[in-house]
Amino acid sequence: MEKNTLKDKTFQLSVSIIYLYRQLCNNRGNEVLARQLLRSATSIGANVREAVYGVSRADFIAKLQIALKETAETEYWIELLQETGTSATSLIIRKTYRGV
Repeated sequence: MEKNTLKDKTFQLSVSIIYLYRQLCNNRGNEVLARQLLRSATSIGANVREAVYGVSRADFIAKLQIALKETAETEYWIELLQETGTSATSLIIRKTYRGV
């Protein structure tokens, strides 16, 4: 089977975000934003995975467009958490985000 770099990278992003979510939830003030981040970030990989198995070219493109929108939303939640979080929160995000 062919290696699919996008599929692999989005899966790794999801794994990293799950670990980040667990760390962010240690601070009760981050729970709502962390949950939003978790949902949007894991949706990227799910939509890429669906695109790989799309039934048509149009279906493939539509799923990737959804993944792109989820990527923009994920970026928004990360920026919001960095701007409103403590320095410890920002450090956790930078360490996690750098690895992806």
